[in-house]
Amino acid sequence: MHILLVHQYFLEGGENQAGGSRWNQMSRYFAEQGHKVSVLAGTVHYGTGKKLPKYKGHIVVKEEECPGVTVYRCYVSESYNKNFLGRFWGYISFTLSSLFACRKIKSPDIMICTSPPLTVGLTGWAIRRCFRNLPMIFEVRDLWPESAIDTGVLTNPLLKKLGFGLEKLSYRESTWINVLTPAFYDFMLKRKNIRKDRLSMFPNAADLDIFSPGPRDNWVRKKYDIGDRFVAIYTGGLGVANHVIQFVEAAREFNDDSARFIIAGDGMQRKMLEDKVKEWGLNNVIFTGFVPKREVVDICAAADVCCAVLKKIDTFKTVYPNKVFDYMASARPIIVAIDGVARKLIEDAQCGFFVEPENSIQLAETLKKLQADSNLRKEMGQSGFSYVKKHFDRTKIAAQYLDTIENEVFPHKHLCAVKP
Repeated sequence: MHILLVHQYFLEGGENQAGGSRWNQMSRYFAEQGHKVSVLAGTVHYGTGKKLPKYKGHIVVKEEECPGVTVYRCYVSESYNKNFLGRFWGYISFTLSSLFACRKIKSPDIMICTSPPLTVGLTGWAIRRCFRNLPMIFEVRDLWPESAIDTGVLTNPLLKKLGFGLEKLSYRESTWINVLTPAFYDFMLKRKNIRKDRLSMFPNAADLDIFSPGPRDNWVRKKYDIGDRFVAIYTGGLGVANHVIQFVEAAREFNDDSARFIIAGDGMQRKMLEDKVKEWGLNNVIFTGFVPKREVVDICAAADVCCAVLKKIDTFKTVYPNKVFDYMASARPIIVAIDGVARKLIEDAQCGFFVEPENSIQLAETLKKLQADSNLRKEMGQSGFSYVKKHFDRTKIAAQYLDTIENEVFPHKHLCAVKP
């Protein structure tokens, strides 16, 4: 089977990049099972907002990700990470360039469009007509436009209407819809009236071939002159939705020199965070900037506690942040300042603590509790590692996903849309 994947954020170099590698791993697994995968991906990295020199001046660049997986890097404007309008043009420029690139792809059997951004649904709509109603799976990785509205990123009434229109188009055009969390699944059934027999849930998971428990005393501690100090880390995006300022505020509650707070990531709010660290005179916060996936593994290993934080809005009660699975696979205790399904995951796995989002005092107190109890840290870390191996192994989930494509979705390729 020839699978066409439309994924603007598909990573260049997979584990050598920062961010989630869900589809790098999934597409590799599909190819190992004898299938062909063609990927329409963007040229701008979603975290840094930058593109590599080899992509500049080109509309489409063809690359081989691995045997059986071909990636077509499609032009994305470098205004992507400047402001909201720049990001919106980044989405539209990908839609246009990916439609140009799809002419190079021969006879796909099925298409998977994974969002955000919602504009991949528009791309899918157009490609389906190029390939005579190609069956399409639309994957919901985040509840857009709801999350953009709730975080205050999307405020213009016209753009809100456009967002909901794109969402409706994406669902209507889909043969099948996959979601990443139980909350998303319920949302689709109850709020969007999607039929249960055209809906699946294959969540984010752990890349156990990349992440595993490693030595605490590694090059990370040496590079940043940390020694044996207590280390808390945050990895990932530094945007409005992430609200990483609460992690920095927690660092301010540590008055001695016993702890270090590592922020491994990049994004639009990085300068603001660095300015706050200087303003408050904090010497215990370390910014690494953009970090390749292989280095994130070592940063997690060097940590005593790993933190996942988001802005306090109801929409984020529905999400499983991918970083949480990386932390669990690293056998480190976790603090989540995210209510809802992420909280339930941590509590079910008995691998950490929930704190109220944006409550930096509670976050600091919980960190101090773990700082004082190395046995508890070890116990929680091992519990999370055992749980993620059993329930969230990426290879097992990829196999289940592929089985659904072959036995549930593809037999219904004559269907045009998910009916309410």
